[in-house]
Amino acid sequence: MKFSDGYWLLRPGVEATHPLSVHDVTPGDGDVVVHAATRPIRHRGDMLKGPMLTLGLTSPMADVVGVEITHFSGGRPLEPSFALSADAGHEAKVVEDDAGVVLTAGALSVRVHKGEQWQVDFTAEGRTLTTSGFKGMGFMTLDGAHYVREQLVLGVGHTVYGLGERFGPLVKNGQTVDIWNADGGTSSEQAYKNVPFFLTNAGYGIFVDHPGNVSFEVGSEAVSKVGFSVEGHSLRYFLIYGPTPREILRKYTALTGRPALPPAWSFGLWLSTSFTTDYDEKTVNGFIDGMVERDLPLSVFHFDCFWMRDFHWCDFEWDPRTFPDPEGMLARLHERGLRVSVWINPYIAQRSPLFAEGMANGYLLRRPNGDVWQWDLWQPGMALVDFTNPAAREWFAGKLEALLDQGVDCFKTDFGERVPTDVVYHDGSDPERMHNYYTYLYNKTVFDLLRRRRGESEAVVFARSATAGGQQFPVHWGGDCEATYESMAESLRGGLSLGLSGFGYWSHDIGGFEGTPSAALFKRWIAFGLLSSHSRLHGSHSYRVPWLFDEESVDVLRRFVKLKLSLMPYLDRAARQASAEGVPMMRAMVLEFPDDPGCAHLERQYMLGDSLLVAPVFSDEGDVSYYVPSGAWTHLLTGEVVQGPLWTRDRCDFLTAPVLVRPNTVLPVGAVDDRPEYDYAEGVTLRAYQLAEGEHVTVVGGSTFRTVRRGDEIRVTAESAPSRWRVLVVGAESVSAVEGGEVVPDAGGVLVEAAGDAVVLTVGGGTPGPGR
Repeated sequence: MKFSDGYWLLRPGVEATHPLSVHDVTPGDGDVVVHAATRPIRHRGDMLKGPMLTLGLTSPMADVVGVEITHFSGGRPLEPSFALSADAGHEAKVVEDDAGVVLTAGALSVRVHKGEQWQVDFTAEGRTLTTSGFKGMGFMTLDGAHYVREQLVLGVGHTVYGLGERFGPLVKNGQTVDIWNADGGTSSEQAYKNVPFFLTNAGYGIFVDHPGNVSFEVGSEAVSKVGFSVEGHSLRYFLIYGPTPREILRKYTALTGRPALPPAWSFGLWLSTSFTTDYDEKTVNGFIDGMVERDLPLSVFHFDCFWMRDFHWCDFEWDPRTFPDPEGMLARLHERGLRVSVWINPYIAQRSPLFAEGMANGYLLRRPNGDVWQWDLWQPGMALVDFTNPAAREWFAGKLEALLDQGVDCFKTDFGERVPTDVVYHDGSDPERMHNYYTYLYNKTVFDLLRRRRGESEAVVFARSATAGGQQFPVHWGGDCEATYESMAESLRGGLSLGLSGFGYWSHDIGGFEGTPSAALFKRWIAFGLLSSHSRLHGSHSYRVPWLFDEESVDVLRRFVKLKLSLMPYLDRAARQASAEGVPMMRAMVLEFPDDPGCAHLERQYMLGDSLLVAPVFSDEGDVSYYVPSGAWTHLLTGEVVQGPLWTRDRCDFLTAPVLVRPNTVLPVGAVDDRPEYDYAEGVTLRAYQLAEGEHVTVVGGSTFRTVRRGDEIRVTAESAPSRWRVLVVGAESVSAVEGGEVVPDAGGVLVEAAGDAVVLTVGGGTPGPGR
């Protein structure tokens, strides 16, 4: 929210109060409280009225500092609150002297200066990260409402990222962002997944610990500052020191929760009935038969809304007119090796028999007068499940459990954004704070059920809405995009922004949801979709099976599905990294190359894991321009080497797209390309690209491969070696010696079939890598 009118004035109706100087300091064990005067204290009479600002400093873990700004502290505690973790063994250090008070947590320190002018500095390793200076913190009143605001300095060249899945420019500088979940599609400033967290290229991130509406002014109200405000009398935020963006994400997700690891089968291709299309079991079988006949590997079949009867969403009952034998149908789909997903939402239409049941038991959200809250937008007379009621959560989960008993494997947890504020929650939660947090409880309820019934390693949802902490319940998809190149690009921006907000896995509707894509757009989107963490063919009023577009679409889908499945040994490692460290599988270039200024604003390309650069094609003609960072990068699909740093332009046919392998990479490629679940080590090919001197460790399934390059000699040893594995030195032209294996012909370089647990190659000709 903007409180000022330019630099000098306040907006009409705004009154502002700011801390002027430190009045006193109360150090504690690992924390400190500072009281600040908001008017000059010249004599005792100046102490007779306020307000006074109370600043509390704490630290839940190393390199993380909590800052709480308070006016009145007598209000009742409001719920919900984010569930945050802390390091029980950590205690910050507090030192006070005549110049000020300093709280230090790991490498991060926050100093509150004593003196005539208020100033709070955040420093790490000898440099200032940011500052809250004169008129930064403050209390604001507007039209009878009270707000707390903070403003932090944005240094020259500092850029801001994150704040959830936002579809506008990746760099948030110059934007006003309100953290308020909305069902607004992918083409506006609204977002399904709002997260009050941003990170910068300046070594720090900010998490505002408020689950409701947080307003951010990112270089927009004051162009050299990022401001954030909440309504009420207190505001708490955490400053998280990196110094790199990856380290910031690792520490942020340690605080708010790491993503669960999705099951391997979820990384295969998902095919949907689409939304308003006509379908029954015959239609479904026709789609699946068509995929099998065309050698198009399929892992999951999804039934969208109309698996239930019209006007009954949700009653969780199959429509008997189109699916008279759901148990038999699901068993037949399982026999074909498929998992099954069904669409759900947290809304109960008045015509659903669950409406009367939920109303009678107090499971539905109510208005202050006791009436069930209802409206007609989406389903006639629909109500919302009150997930703050433990009995309502159990009731809702019980309806889903019956579907699991029938053979359903997972759920698409749609909606959860249109949550009213004129309601009363069972547990007394504040409606404004619950608006965004509602989706956390909704997805947690479903995910916990799947974890309990299917096991820790088998739980997965396909969720649309989220807020901070929701990354723990993957997977999330980008919502309702249009069938245009512009919407394809905005979807990518949203996914990269979400990844920079702590979410590890992300998907989107291949071909776009609204409208029917042209054959060319569909083929371009296929490549993008299969080079995303999760891949789903889904639309609104038209099907997304490729043969309905043209025969080349079939070839393109086959090409990229099989490519993705063969890359599962590599993608599995990236997925585990996302779960263990909070680093997304699909990474904005700035996350991987924070010291390269050429990467700061890139939003039409990304890194898929550590080692693959992907540049989707956004045109029928196939023209694509993209940036290649420093080093010799190799096109995965053609073998061409590109020396960065440079901008380059390609023209791609529909069967290719720029996918570049980072130099100094050992890329594990699987021996299987028809399913995502297999023994990734058995038959694996270790593809060595531009290796530098030294050791490279590659973990594939239950095997660990150590690749050591010394001059022209490359030695690979395997711990728990599979019975079959290979080494390919990409780009090498010949081998002068080999031990422990046999050279076999390959056009891509020198390929050796291993005969044991170690292979030694001496390559000649070509360029084995840096240093030759």
